[in-house]
Amino acid sequence: MDSIDKAILRFLQSDLSISLNDIADKVGLSTTPCWRRIQNLEKKGVISKRVALLDAEKVNLGTTVFVQVKAGRHDDKWLKMFARHASSLEEVVEFYRMSGEFDYMLKVVVADLKAFDVFYKKLVSEADLSDVTSSFAMEQIKYTTVLPIK
Repeated sequence: MDSIDKAILRFLQSDLSISLNDIADKVGLSTTPCWRRIQNLEKKGVISKRVALLDAEKVNLGTTVFVQVKAGRHDDKWLKMFARHASSLEEVVEFYRMSGEFDYMLKVVVADLKAFDVFYKKLVSEADLSDVTSSFAMEQIKYTTVLPIK
C-alpha cells in the first residue's frame, strides 16, 4: 500500500458516505483510478466489508458487558466447541482468545440486566466452564472503528 491507498482508507473509515468524486479529489486522483484502488483494496481483503454503524442506545442495546471466561478444559475439541457456541450468540459482538488469567474475553451488548441474565444462561448452558466473570461498562469514554493508518 502506498500513501494514496492509506489516504483513501482513512477517508473511507471516517465516513463511508463521502462520494467517490470527493475522495478522488482529496487524494489527487481522478474517479476511475480511485475506484480501481478501492476495488483492489477490497480484493486484497484490506477492506473486509462495508457496514452501517448503529447507535446501540437507539436500538435498545445500551448495556455493554465484558465477559471473561476460563476454559473448563484445554483440549482442541472443547476449544472448537466453545468458539462455535460463543460465536453463535448474537449478543456477542467481539470475541477474543486471550493470554493471561482468563482464556477468553467477550464483548456483549444487551438491553439491560435481565437480558444479560438470559444471555448468561445461554452461554453457560453449552460449555464446561471453569470460571466466568462479567464487568458492566458504566460509561463509554471512547469508541471508534477507525484504525490508525500511518
